[in-house]
Amino acid sequence: MSETNREEMLARHRKEVRELTARITQKKKNATKKTRRGISSECESLERELKERQSREINALGNPDGEPTDSLDALESEPQDQGKEEDTKGPEEKLGTITNAATNTTASKETPQQSPVSSKKPNRQKARLARRAAEVAALSAAAEAEAGALPNRRQAEMAAMQTLLTNLHLSEKEIAPDGHCLYSAFADQLPTPSEYKNTRKKCAEYMLAHRDEFEPFLEEPIEEHVRKVRETAEWGGQTEVLALAKAFGVVVNIVQAEGRGVERMNEEGAEGEVWLGYYRHSFGLGEHYNSLKKAKVEGGP
Repeated sequence: MSETNREEMLARHRKEVRELTARITQKKKNATKKTRRGISSECESLERELKERQSREINALGNPDGEPTDSLDALESEPQDQGKEEDTKGPEEKLGTITNAATNTTASKETPQQSPVSSKKPNRQKARLARRAAEVAALSAAAEAEAGALPNRRQAEMAAMQTLLTNLHLSEKEIAPDGHCLYSAFADQLPTPSEYKNTRKKCAEYMLAHRDEFEPFLEEPIEEHVRKVRETAEWGGQTEVLALAKAFGVVVNIVQAEGRGVERMNEEGAEGEVWLGYYRHSFGLGEHYNSLKKAKVEGGP
């Protein structure tokens, strides 16, 4: 492989490390107490898979004949003038001393007795690999530190919601966070409580019948979107809330810890109202709706 191809591979590896670090940081930002352990395990698995894959690519680069190697840095002992020496040296001599640059940054200080290749001239490729491994370790440490410094968003959101519910005299019914939460919470609010399948069907029918109102806001053909609404556990958002409000002719009040506190939808010409509690950080699957109802006030009618 040419020097240009080597440089391109190393540049791609660095980019992959940066992208994975950003992805891991985002996952840990959105983690809750319930999902933190699973997300941490997932992140460790992603880091391990990336390191193993990049290690295989580097080993293949330095060992085209398929001889096994034991480390990401096995390539570092390959001499720059390998074209002159590869006919006289065996695979073991080509591989040299295996080191782990990610955890042992003192390898360059080994004595000639400790390393059979220490008498050779410094290898620029070895230095690049060591720097890349150090970058991986530094970025991972920075991501861990950033995630650890984040505030507990779930705790803050739950406290803010409790204050809002108390001030608005609302009681809350927790809905299963299974992808059907919007439709289940809405069905629980109807004069005759129903199940999520009915509200999904009604929502899909209304959106298809009034496609001009909704199609501009969709990222896919409306036929495919309403199919997901009707037949799958696809999560429902603001577009579906509006469709439900119009389909059932009600005002929808969405209580949320962020923003204005209460957002009202479909206020004109509606009869009756529905109350929903909206959460961004407090449930394992992400955004979530609960059913809210007006509580009886002591001393009231």
